[in-house]
Amino acid sequence: MANSTILDISKIKPAAGYLLVEPVEAQKKTAAGIYLPESHDEKPQEGKVLAVGPDELTDAGGKRTAPAAKGAMVIYKKWGGNEVKVQDKEYQFLKFDDVLAVIS
Repeated sequence: MANSTILDISKIKPAAGYLLVEPVEAQKKTAAGIYLPESHDEKPQEGKVLAVGPDELTDAGGKRTAPAAKGAMVIYKKWGGNEVKVQDKEYQFLKFDDVLAVIS
């Protein structure tokens, strides 16, 4: 079935407790100038926050706010998040807990 509506990443709003992140591309070359083979590709762990969901309600009844704002660069768990593909580009939905650090 053909989909007549093309999904626009700027119109996606994450659910409570989630961030939408655009992963940075993995380095193809080491600091010493050695090019890495295609088979070496690893999942990125760094990306730019494109959208932030509302505060998450905890089991204790409190609120957990987002660890980063839109536009921030973050480092996240290697196997964290859920991938989504929009117009041949991959993005990640990360839980607030999947964010390990904000890069300043």
